[in-house]
Amino acid sequence: MLTVSGLTMRFGGLKAVDSLSFEARAGEITAVIGPNGAGKTTVFNCLTGFYRPTEGTIAFTHPDGQQYALERMQGHRIAAAAKVARTFQNIRLFAGMTVLENLMVAQHNAMMRATGWGVLAVLGLGRYRAEEARCLDKARQWLGEIGLADRANDQAGALPYGAQRRLEIARAMCIDPVLLCLDEPAAGLNPRETEALNQLLLRLRGTGCSLLLIEHDMGVVMRISDHIIVLDHGRKIADGTPAAIRADKAVIAAYLGEGADGDEAAA
Repeated sequence: MLTVSGLTMRFGGLKAVDSLSFEARAGEITAVIGPNGAGKTTVFNCLTGFYRPTEGTIAFTHPDGQQYALERMQGHRIAAAAKVARTFQNIRLFAGMTVLENLMVAQHNAMMRATGWGVLAVLGLGRYRAEEARCLDKARQWLGEIGLADRANDQAGALPYGAQRRLEIARAMCIDPVLLCLDEPAAGLNPRETEALNQLLLRLRGTGCSLLLIEHDMGVVMRISDHIIVLDHGRKIADGTPAAIRADKAVIAAYLGEGADGDEAAA
């Protein structure tokens, strides 16, 4: 569903991503791993419109065959039309809003279209009430999915860290994405929270949403990923199944540590 070809991103004299090509298949969890500075987040920023690539193409195909050239699209159109959502390495919730309001904000555009961009809402006409009810139902559904139904009216900033991570994922899911890009979702989580995250991501894959994942926690990557791409200094050094990546000597040298013994490499 996603074909990246010859992707290059330069910042002045620095080439952060160097002629990267890979594919991510529909209905799978694809992980992008590599040491710090390998170019992983830069790749995500190119996919989601935060950066315009210096070179290369990013072809995205919906299950119905609709195609999008993401490298040519503005970021808001990538989310709204191509249905590519993302979360961030640093949580970016609206901390002063309630948990429920964070999920309603994600559906702002749908509600505005139903209200004639505000005019019909003031008059209480049109599809406003029906659309508001639909959005509330979806928000409550996702709160139940992430175990926060009883915290709907609490401020998002008051949630425990792991719950904030799950809320950010639920907010992204409220746009009904075809592809969800997750930037280090397990960062800062304890083992219990990490296991809850693993189960949530596997359930998301079961809904038909494909996932693209940046993650340093190799336990998460090896347990839930179908396909792994490994970067080093902006270049792809390996591409394959978790079993193949675990045994790849280039990956062991670049990412798990050169000279690691067999037990360390398998960790």
